Amino acid sequence: MDRIQAVRCPNCGNHAERYHLTSRHQVQTQCPFCDYLMITCSRTGNVVEAYAPGLFDRR
Repeated sequence: MDRIQAVRCPNCGNHAERYHLTSRHQVQTQCPFCDYLMITCSRTGNVVEAYAPGLFDRR
């Protein structure tokens, strides 16, 4: 059974979502604010795919 968890983005600190995809044995964390994406294997913890853009200084 898949489930969705509300978390903080490790890249920018805004609200993000973590999807536990049990059928694929993956955990996907994504942030709509900074476009962060991390997909890991739930069995081994290995990174399957990752994208974390740099943060810009908004002065």
